[in-house]
Amino acid sequence: MRTRLALTATLIGTHAAMAGTDTWFIPLTESAPVTDPSSAAELTSPWVTPAGISQKNIVSLREVEDQVLSYGQSIGRAANLGTGASMFDMIAYDPTGSYLFIPHESQWGAGVTRYDIYNNFAELIFQGDGQGENGDFSNDFGAFDPCRWTPNNTVIAGEEWSGTGRIVEILNPLAPAGEIESRVLESIANVSHEGINFSKKVDDTIYFVDENNSGSIYKFVMSAPGDYTKGQTFVLSVDGFTGIASENWNSATNAPAARTGEATWVALTDEDGVPLPGISDPFVDDFEDLEARAGRTAADDAGGTPYGRPEDMAVSKLKNGHEVIYFTATSEKTVYSVEMLGGKGRKNRNGNKAIVRTFISDDSPKNLGFDATTASLDSPDNLAIDALGNIYVIEDAPNSSSTGGDIWFVRDTDNDGVGESLDHFMSIRVDGCEATGMIWNPVVPTEFSVCVQHPDSTDLANVPDGLGDAVWMFNVTHIEDEKFVKQLNKAKAPFGE
Repeated sequence: MRTRLALTATLIGTHAAMAGTDTWFIPLTESAPVTDPSSAAELTSPWVTPAGISQKNIVSLREVEDQVLSYGQSIGRAANLGTGASMFDMIAYDPTGSYLFIPHESQWGAGVTRYDIYNNFAELIFQGDGQGENGDFSNDFGAFDPCRWTPNNTVIAGEEWSGTGRIVEILNPLAPAGEIESRVLESIANVSHEGINFSKKVDDTIYFVDENNSGSIYKFVMSAPGDYTKGQTFVLSVDGFTGIASENWNSATNAPAARTGEATWVALTDEDGVPLPGISDPFVDDFEDLEARAGRTAADDAGGTPYGRPEDMAVSKLKNGHEVIYFTATSEKTVYSVEMLGGKGRKNRNGNKAIVRTFISDDSPKNLGFDATTASLDSPDNLAIDALGNIYVIEDAPNSSSTGGDIWFVRDTDNDGVGESLDHFMSIRVDGCEATGMIWNPVVPTEFSVCVQHPDSTDLANVPDGLGDAVWMFNVTHIEDEKFVKQLNKAKAPFGE
């Protein structure tokens, strides 16, 4: 087993480097053609990559299930859901880089698998009771999308489109599976969770988004640093927005309204988490109306600016030293940056004022200075940050039934929160799938992992013995740009992205 090179406390305290390196690979010039389910390409090399990047399968649904009886491995497959039976999503590393935590975005019976990378062992450490299939989510969970290792050495997972929009915290994620303890964080507003992350500048702030076509951007400021159970919730409101908060981002009223520029974090609750006058309670678990999201209603009451399906979120800093969050707006084919401007008082030191900018969009230059690509930015979903602070954008789904989805590198060499070029990095060719959960290893900065989610080969009724959802690991050590590799190896990884 690889020597464990870093201590948890050291890594948790690490700040991401500022973004701004040049493009370190020769960009692709087209999206990959999709292959047949369980083809040789899916089994051995599902991604088309620039030269010098290796890829290997480290765990798949089928490989774990084949070993259940003989080795006791488990990973969780919800019944009667075909390609949606497991749904590997936004994975998280532990600080030593030895374990991956895999959330399952299944409609019911959602759980979290802990995968021991170097001992090749998977075990389900958390799962609902499965009664969501019958409409009962009182002890069940659905659609876990984000999974994050926290500064408190716990793991959080959030419900996206199923369940009631809760955040679950696994309190002892490295304990034996039978001793795992968990709780629902009632202090985090109920929304369609995907992007959720911790401030790198202060130790009391969590940012999160609501994945909806009228979705807003939120922050939770703890009453006491490190205590996730009590605090004040805010929603981001662009000062010049003249639209209607409850309508979709592209409604007739909202389409021409400003959603970039100076913005304010508007409080939804007081410092004890009590909803302010005129604001709906954002913490309601509505088990009767499973389409409801109480945090969304509260954001609408406060005039939170709506965006087109905000999905993932990443946290970094700009050249001027200000903290910045990046979030994808899938329906808009856009990634935004939000620069924190700060304010007076402890509650505002991480920013009661902000500036929202378009970081990159489908209209941005692509492969600037290189051969052009025929690909377009289609449904940007996930974000990843390497040890040097560079941002990568992962698309939501294949561009079509015959053309795979892509991963893009954002070139922001002056690190001002506005990218100069969107460079075509990788493309997936697995039938019916999407790439998700790209994350760089916190200990080995030349490695990153990506999931293949809901490929046709997960549906055993149509593809018997299919490989199914899988995690693939990549290494960039042998690329031609030796300078970039040296820079990576000297940098400290932005742990927690």
